[in-house]
Amino acid sequence: MTARIWFAAPPALWPEYEGPLAEALARRGIAAEISTEAPDPAAVDYIVVANGAVTRDFAPFTGAKAMLNLWAGCEKLVGNPTITMPLARMVEPALTAGMVEYVAGHVLRHHLGMDADILGSAGPWSGRAAPPLASERRVTMVGLGALGAAAAQALVALGFPVTGWSRSPRDIAGVRCLSGRAGFAEALSGAEILVLLAPFTPETENLIDAAALARLAPGAVLINPARGQLIDDDALLAALASGQLSHATLDVFRTEPLPADHPFWAEPRITVTPHLAAATRPATASEVIAENVARAEAGAPLLHLVDLSRGY
Repeated sequence: MTARIWFAAPPALWPEYEGPLAEALARRGIAAEISTEAPDPAAVDYIVVANGAVTRDFAPFTGAKAMLNLWAGCEKLVGNPTITMPLARMVEPALTAGMVEYVAGHVLRHHLGMDADILGSAGPWSGRAAPPLASERRVTMVGLGALGAAAAQALVALGFPVTGWSRSPRDIAGVRCLSGRAGFAEALSGAEILVLLAPFTPETENLIDAAALARLAPGAVLINPARGQLIDDDALLAALASGQLSHATLDVFRTEPLPADHPFWAEPRITVTPHLAAATRPATASEVIAENVARAEAGAPLLHLVDLSRGY
């Protein structure tokens, strides 16, 4: 039997995936026909998308066995009522490694106060005090999914005491795990570095508001490589102006690219990075796509299924 796959991601991605995806399918003994043009819906078994797909109407694809996302985030898909087939998000080793490296790098940057030396703001031989050890710096991770858990464990390995928060209870070695509304307030309380890796859902929009920021230690640092909608932008700017936050490193924004007139550009205590924390790599992502096709063809459970009712 031939698996009929529609690559419904942006066409510019196809040259990067064409070879790796064909090779990954072949390694699993899967005969596949891959279309990049809008096909006959009756002739589609699997739909590969990149969150915002090339169409919003999937109602005609009644025979599709699964929708396979190339992104970790699925917020542009979960609210689509025409998606009735199983939806799998992307969890792949290179994407996870990229996120872990981004988080660890910026946590260490702020922990060590590296900007003062790199930018020269402290002045030569300023007598700046040595930073505390990692064991003395309280870090909180909001979001303990695949990416959050991996990043939290990497920070633990560096010596940081890490508190993690998630909607549902989690158990992660070395991480103090909290959950629920009360757990959220406790997780933020006194945190010196706050990292956001929660998904964007209606429940998490503006999760980090003025009240949440006020719970952090004075002069705390915020790092957000998750979704821009998690933060109340005005509350963030106010916290920076008051000194409650000393810096924010932001990789994601409500509008991308970040508009040239956005106040974040004019705030020296904000570092803007261009949504590069965790890119999906075609070679490793193709292996995940092929594995899920193989599983579906064998009647086995898909990897990384999304709970459409929860949004992740």
